[in-house]
Amino acid sequence: MMDKAQTLRRLHQGPPILVLPNAWDVSSARIFERAGFPALATTSAGVAFALGYPDGELIPAAEMLALVERIARAVKIPVTADVEAGYGDPVATARGVWTAGAVGMNLEDFVGDKLVNLAAQVSLIQAVRAATPGMVINARTDIFLNSIGDESTRFNRAVERLNAYGEAGADCVFAPGVRDRETIARLVKAVGKPLNILATAGAPSAGEMESMGVRRISVGSGPMRATLGLIDRIARELREQGTYSAMTDGAIPYADVNKLLS
Repeated sequence: MMDKAQTLRRLHQGPPILVLPNAWDVSSARIFERAGFPALATTSAGVAFALGYPDGELIPAAEMLALVERIARAVKIPVTADVEAGYGDPVATARGVWTAGAVGMNLEDFVGDKLVNLAAQVSLIQAVRAATPGMVINARTDIFLNSIGDESTRFNRAVERLNAYGEAGADCVFAPGVRDRETIARLVKAVGKPLNILATAGAPSAGEMESMGVRRISVGSGPMRATLGLIDRIARELREQGTYSAMTDGAIPYADVNKLLS
């Protein structure tokens, strides 16, 4: 565990940039590992969707951690877990993440419909660091993602939070909702820890972000939702036309999947 944690921590010190795919089950995790990624993350939204819950801490922590454990057990590379805001008890959840075999975790600062008080979030990060000394903590602010507060002060408030989280013990900091080059470049210069950006439509490529100094890219629930999009196309074609090309074109052969999971 400590070797994997140190490997994950070291991967944030690039270049090269750490590109983290987000898995939602064992099969997706094994496919990402086979593709050659040095580490992978889970997606809280993707796991929740796969298990029948909407996103937003509505999945029981035990179910989320059980899926994290299955993924961590199925791959050899380091795994970092997206566990939202900690399901009401971030310290217990952090211990659960480590026990499950994941060596990193995301911790959000948005619960319900509001931003957690800055001092309280700093205390939570400090407590998580004390409880799980080896954990690679990725501290996230949702100021940009949820367009919180006056736009003219949004950047400075996000930087204040991200730097406070880094000083509290976070190894890297995460600002989802940012995709324009100017803001990303300013954030890289303004924060003191490796910066994680969420790859979305319109975001710079991994190569561009690496040249800007971004250290980590994640893709969130994007791959899982893309998979659901394919299933939707399969369903519509099958129901409306009675044909199967959406299902058969590009499918991984049965034998390959069986071998992948052997």
